[in-house]
Amino acid sequence: MNKTIVTVVGKDTVGIIAKVCTFFADNNINILDISQTIVSGYFNMMMITDLNNSKIGFSAVCDELDRIGAEIGVVIKCQQEDIFNSMHRL
Repeated sequence: MNKTIVTVVGKDTVGIIAKVCTFFADNNINILDISQTIVSGYFNMMMITDLNNSKIGFSAVCDELDRIGAEIGVVIKCQQEDIFNSMHRL
């Protein structure tokens, strides 16, 4: 499985989840797990996604998420699961 960790952070506005999830659906990216909170007006979401059946590669996904984030006023970061795990191992 080609898992990617995606984080979305920024000022809460209408449509953040819709915009990101529509991009995933359009590119056949499966959301395996999702957690979302709003604290004092700030939106924070973390997703684990599967890119195995994606129409586009990891780099293109990250580039498009950067563009979407800039468009809707949030910061979207993506990281491959194995690198994420290596960075957070004690």
